[in-house]
Amino acid sequence: MISLLLVFSILLGFLIGGIIVSLICNKLLLSFSHSLGIRNKNDITIRWSNQSKPSLGGISFFIVFIFSSIAFSIIFNDQNIFHNNEYLGLISAGCLAFLMGLADDAYNTKPLIKLGIQIACGVLFVLTGTIIDLTHVFYVDALLTVVWVIVIMNSLNMLDNMDGITATTVVFVLLSCLASACIFKEAGFDELWFLWTILLISMIGGLLGFLKYNIYPSKIFMGDAGSQFIGLFVAFFAVKFLWNVGPYTENHSWVGIVIGLVALTPAAADTLTVVINRLKRGQSPMVGGKDHTTHHLVYAGFKDIQVWYVFLSIGLAAFLLVIVMLFMVKSAIIYPIALFAIYFVLVFGYLYRNTIKFPEKK
Repeated sequence: MISLLLVFSILLGFLIGGIIVSLICNKLLLSFSHSLGIRNKNDITIRWSNQSKPSLGGISFFIVFIFSSIAFSIIFNDQNIFHNNEYLGLISAGCLAFLMGLADDAYNTKPLIKLGIQIACGVLFVLTGTIIDLTHVFYVDALLTVVWVIVIMNSLNMLDNMDGITATTVVFVLLSCLASACIFKEAGFDELWFLWTILLISMIGGLLGFLKYNIYPSKIFMGDAGSQFIGLFVAFFAVKFLWNVGPYTENHSWVGIVIGLVALTPAAADTLTVVINRLKRGQSPMVGGKDHTTHHLVYAGFKDIQVWYVFLSIGLAAFLLVIVMLFMVKSAIIYPIALFAIYFVLVFGYLYRNTIKFPEKK
């Protein structure tokens, strides 16, 4: 039996390792951004700030993921992670998402191709055993899982529109997943619990290292390679440790819906607001624009860094509420959890109101 102190030391080591690997990768990517990687006209992205910066930061996320997987295999050489179907689904779908995002950064991939890859990622999850257990009807839950993967990958891609917002949001979502994994460790998620926690904490470290260069005023963007991969990563662990909390703890399946909704409040509120407003204008929700909740906060008078503080606060509050809900589930206090959805409603209402009160500036 591994002692608690040893577990903490290993996890702390992977957190620090993720930060260091991310810092080194992003520093190198910045240093060689004019001669390394994507070299055509799309190797930079013009964002809200109207400043051209390299969109290569997401490469560090994939490197941290591979690094942590290899390190786990070396340290725990008695466990063959490639014999675990869920891990195979994660790494294969992760590679697909990363390569698709990289291609989109370089060549501006057609939307239907991106959608096809996202569907393939969701199908890979289902085929390898990562599936939302909501209705207990396989085909319904399988379809829901695929839709979930598509929604999260696109939602985080849409949220990646201002310095530091997406990475900060994802840090708190992954912290929520990590908290669930630790609180319900005895529930027996599976034999590779330690691998999942190591991957989570390593990626949190990777995101923190990336944020050093991405918080306003940013020096680098994550690009589609980053948003697509990290969206896939979030979709996987949200299914495993948020959506399926109910079934794993022998509680109602709907509990996971509320927990997931609260954990993903910043991204969900922004995506829902943008979709509603674009449909009202007769536009496709997939068309880009400076009409996100982050942009409208600027129109309302906030500075860029203040917008980041707003989303930092929303994400932190969501994480703390998730912790409370997880302990309520553990104590079998189930029905009051439904009231926590009010947090999402309040945040959505505040952000959506700003889009009406302070319209987009042309």
